[in-house]
Amino acid sequence: MSEYDGGELDPGYTGDEQPDTYGGGGAEYGQYETGQEHQSLDQLHQVNASESDYDNQFNVYEQDHAAAESTSFDQGRHVEFTGADGSHYEESNFTSYDHSAVETDHVFAAEGSESSHQAEVSTLDALQERIESAFTSVTEAVTGGGSGGGPGEVEGGNSGLGVASN
Repeated sequence: MSEYDGGELDPGYTGDEQPDTYGGGGAEYGQYETGQEHQSLDQLHQVNASESDYDNQFNVYEQDHAAAESTSFDQGRHVEFTGADGSHYEESNFTSYDHSAVETDHVFAAEGSESSHQAEVSTLDALQERIESAFTSVTEAVTGGGSGGGPGEVEGGNSGLGVASN
């Protein structure tokens, strides 16, 4: 035997043939794969917005002025005379003065401010992600001899079954 240890060698190994660590004669390998993938991505983005403003400023200034003045000035003289010796004499002097004044002032001032604000916002964000994945990988070794199994049968311990998912 050589210095190389090939693992589980058949006891009948003579060095002329390839070592078979699986036992038995030539083997055939079959590879079967099945897979299923589903991917979905939904995205929705919506924005509604509204804004309203109202502003009113007012200033009122009112001023009224009224004035009235009245002046009356009268002077008079009255003379009366009667003669032919029933003498009679009469004299009258008069002065009349009237003054009246009326004054009116009216001031009105008003100042005001009015304001209104209204805002509405509506936002909708939706993200839906759905990924489904299933995958099966099978490696099968089919041998033609060995432990009594017929051609096409899988020998025990000589097949590997692996499951991998993405």
